[in-house]
Amino acid sequence: MRFQVPQFIDVEDHVFGPFTFKQFVYIAGGIGVSFVLLRLLPRFLAIIAIIPVAGFSLALAFYRVNNKPFIQMVESFFKYFVGPRLYLWKRSEHNANKPSVLAENYQRMQVPKLAGSKLKDLTWSLDVRKNEGEDE
Repeated sequence: MRFQVPQFIDVEDHVFGPFTFKQFVYIAGGIGVSFVLLRLLPRFLAIIAIIPVAGFSLALAFYRVNNKPFIQMVESFFKYFVGPRLYLWKRSEHNANKPSVLAENYQRMQVPKLAGSKLKDLTWSLDVRKNEGEDE
């Protein structure tokens, strides 16, 4: 039995006329903010304030940068300015005292030395255990 495989699943449905739900929300939000500005401010100041609000809401609804929605660019903008920054290309100063610290630590370390007889006893016990394992 053959099943129909859905295609174009990454395309959003047009809910309100030619607009998707996200586009409709962005445009409705821009219109709402513009209406509030028009009611609260004098007409001249309201028009000056409405122009950037309308441009921003239209950019959110329709503008795409590198085939990605404008909202992702705004999100990346805020993440960049709020988040920590690590500059890997900046040269850091190296501490020249590190070799002397290593030399001091090397001099402090004492490696225990095995006496000749202890070393022979150890090798003999290893040889005996090796030979015992072969007999079994």
